Amino acid sequence: MKFGYTIIFVENLEATLAFYEEAFGFKTKFLADSKLYGELDTGSSTTLAFCMESFAETQEITFSRNRVAQSPAGIEIAFVTDDVDAAFQKAVDAGAIPLKEPQHTHWGQRVASVLDKNGVLVELCSPLG
Repeated sequence: MKFGYTIIFVENLEATLAFYEEAFGFKTKFLADSKLYGELDTGSSTTLAFCMESFAETQEITFSRNRVAQSPAGIEIAFVTDDVDAAFQKAVDAGAIPLKEPQHTHWGQRVASVLDKNGVLVELCSPLG
C-alpha cells in the first residue's frame, strides 16, 4: 500500500485552485469536465486534490466544512520550501490568513502557518535535517 492523495472538500473549487496557484505556485494538473474535482501538481508523487462539497454530499459523505470563521479541522497540509519567509509573504499577499510568523524550531526547521481561503491549516516549512 502507498499514500496516494489527499482530497479537501471545498465550497468553490475553481477559486481554491486559483488561490493555490497564486499563493503557493502550484499548477492545476487535472480538472474534471464537471468542475467538481481537481488536482494540483505539487512537485511530488503525492497528489493534493479538491472536491466540491456539493459533490461529496451526493456520495453520502458526511464531514465538517472548512470555514475561515471556524477553528481549522484537526489536520494540516505542509509545503516544504527553502525560503519559508518568502513563501509566507507570498501566501499572505494572495489572501492567506497569517497564523504563525516564520520562526525557527528547536528541532531545526523554520516554520510558519497560515489558513487558506477555505480555513484549511497550511504549514510552510524548511526541509527537515
